[in-house]
Amino acid sequence: MKIKDNKIHIGKVAVSDLAEEYGTPLYVYDEEKIRDNYRRAFNAFSKHYPDFRFFYAVKACNNPAIASILVSEGAGIDAASVNEILLAKQVGLGGEDVMFSGNFLSDEDIKKGLDSGVIFNLDDISLLPRVLKFGKPEILSFRVNPGYGRSNVGEFVTNAGPNAKFGVHPDQVTQAYKLAKEAGIKRFGAHMMPGSCITDADYFPFVTGLLMDIIGKTGKELGIKFEFIDLGGGLGIPYRGDEEHLDLEDAARKVAEVFKAKTAEYGLHPPRLMMEPARYFVGNAGYVIGKVHSIKSSYKKIIGTDVGMNTLCRPVMYGSYHHIFVDGKENDSREKLALCGQLCENTDYWVKERDLPSTIAEGDLIVIENAGAYGFAMSYQYNGRLRPAEVLVKKSKHWLIRKRETYKDMVANTKVPRRLKKK
Repeated sequence: MKIKDNKIHIGKVAVSDLAEEYGTPLYVYDEEKIRDNYRRAFNAFSKHYPDFRFFYAVKACNNPAIASILVSEGAGIDAASVNEILLAKQVGLGGEDVMFSGNFLSDEDIKKGLDSGVIFNLDDISLLPRVLKFGKPEILSFRVNPGYGRSNVGEFVTNAGPNAKFGVHPDQVTQAYKLAKEAGIKRFGAHMMPGSCITDADYFPFVTGLLMDIIGKTGKELGIKFEFIDLGGGLGIPYRGDEEHLDLEDAARKVAEVFKAKTAEYGLHPPRLMMEPARYFVGNAGYVIGKVHSIKSSYKKIIGTDVGMNTLCRPVMYGSYHHIFVDGKENDSREKLALCGQLCENTDYWVKERDLPSTIAEGDLIVIENAGAYGFAMSYQYNGRLRPAEVLVKKSKHWLIRKRETYKDMVANTKVPRRLKKK
């Protein structure tokens, strides 16, 4: 995003032009930014460990066009559900290019996962006998909880450690792989989730060492050759202007050093090193464009926009910060203002105090940055306020990649019993 002559542009397209053509609220993604993020990260890790691959955690932004960009760069897909396996298939991937990392799976999930031939990544030892009732995966991984986790975006998304719902307890890992080996499974990988949105480069080699000590002992004791070890996601981006950026080069170099040292220490055949970020690829490449519809002067001056918590729920769900720009007015004087959406919920009053241009007026456009990860994917219908459209920008060109929902979409799968219909 750039501001030129006081007008905000995404790529080389003015946000005012996008709003006029597609309406608001509107999600917009910068294709060149996504590709640049991916290439920078891949080059950093593969330079220090050549047998390296990213899998894109598609849950963060599940538009097939966005997934296709990352697949074209060489990424596999990390799928959290059967429907995400189907999405991977839609963008041309299957088999071992897809990691199925669902948790608390149903029998139907298991059967469809097995039929798809993807890598099975089990979240708990208790799932193994249920999987074996229906078949044997060609390659099996367990998600390990290394006993420690961290998050820069709140306790709710600390995905490892004692308070996380994910992963096999370290004391159960060897038993889990022993049972899988005894069942006749011959190909193995290992996986963890280190945390969420971490910008401390030193954390990644630290948590890699924790995982490798657990997996190394297991592999040595059971004689297992791990084909891959997946360090999960967690590569963070700054949401506030005063936050430090992740030193990716430093993190990659130190992770590779620990990974190679631990592989040698435990006598493991060198496995492929994998990670499955999403936020790092798409987070800062996505924006929400909204419009100011009314301004209320009450206990506070409240700017009413069409961007509600149903459009971008992270601020309400996690207390997350997203910076807000006002098109054409970024150079104006500022005052502390509140901002809300149009929902009949006080939680939709999602900015209580923010320095915004004092000249903000009805009809102005706002632009919310860092909305590419867990933005549209977590949006929902409420109060009859429907999901927005999504647009992809590349330099001066732009394409609609998801239509705006309509009333017909809202009621498409409903059915009123005949006895309730008005005669």
